This record gives sequence, structure tokens and C-alpha cells, in this order.
Amino acid sequence: MTQIRSLFATRLYRASLSELGDPIDTDEMEASCYSIAEDDEAGQEWCENNAYPGYTSYASLTDLPWRFPIFADLVKSLDLHVAAFAEDLEFDLGDKALVLEDLWINILPPGGTHSSHIHPHSVISGTTYVAMPEGASALKLEDPRLAMMMAAPTRRKNAREELRSFIYEAPKPGDVLLWESWLRHEVPMNMAEDDNRISVSFNYKWD
Repeated sequence: MTQIRSLFATRLYRASLSELGDPIDTDEMEASCYSIAEDDEAGQEWCENNAYPGYTSYASLTDLPWRFPIFADLVKSLDLHVAAFAEDLEFDLGDKALVLEDLWINILPPGGTHSSHIHPHSVISGTTYVAMPEGASALKLEDPRLAMMMAAPTRRKNAREELRSFIYEAPKPGDVLLWESWLRHEVPMNMAEDDNRISVSFNYKWD
């Protein structure tokens, strides 16, 4: 009897941030992101020197939960979501835990992009979304097998989701997305006419 099964699943976690932990006010979070970006001269300089569109605190700040209480509340909620995702992944963590390693702000202006990348040395990565104006780009996720497909034909446009080469996930403000850190992803061009796409990204390590 013929059998065809799907093997080696790639999991993507999506939830409203408020499903676990205390609710996070996205308006307050947005104001906090702008306030930090305005004061972070080192981050502004890094973005300018590296031709990074908009603003990121990735290379300049490591203490966001200390600077604004709303980020401390965010981390408490993220810890719960990451624990739920780790359970779904059936990780055997032994006597160690998944703990927050990095947390940073991203403010992407109209026309800005963030090229394809992975997050080496981390276990789970993700983003929570603060502002997603009309036209803001979805997160683009790449099939990790893509580099090994070589001479394979392209998939049909209506192929089943698990067979597509790329998945575009369009989150809403207040959503959180989690994936394993080896999963390649990017942010295509922000096509919003006037407004910034704002998110807070993070990595968790096994420690």
C-alpha cells in the first residue's frame, strides 16, 4: 500500500502576546521604542555606519528591560511563550533552561528592508510586533531545504504550505512569532506609504 508522509517538520509559533502573561500596551511600547531610538546616539551612529535603514538597538543597547518597565513586562510574557514553544518542540532541556540572550528594537521606515539571515548560537528566536501599518512587509521564511534542492522544479503557486519554498507571515500588532534560530528569514521592503514598521526581536539560548 502506497504511503507518503511529511518528515522533519519546521515549526512556527504564532500567538497574541496577551495570551500568556500580562497584557502589553502596544501604544506604550511604540512610544518607548521611539523614545529610546531618539536618545540612543550610539545606535544611530551604528545604523548610519552600516547603512542600516531606520533604527535598531541591536548593536548598542543590552538593558531595555531596565530602561523601561514595559520591556521587563514583555520579557516575562516572552518567557512563557518560549516555554510553550519549547514544549511543542519536545526539547529535552535537561537541567538547563532557555533564557533570554538578546532583546532589541527595530524601526523600519518605508522602503526599508532587512536581508535574509539566521541567528547563530541561539536556540529560539522571534519577534513581537508593535506597529504594522497598511503595506508593512510580512516576515518571509525560507524552506531550510532550499539550498539542497539543486535541480528540483519550482513548486506550483497553490502548493500545500509545507511544500512551498517561502512562507510570508503577516502578523498584527501584539502578535509574537517564534521559530528555531537556524531558520533563515528576512523582512522584504516596507511598502507602507508614510509609517514605520516597528518590532522587538529577541534570542533565547540554552543555558
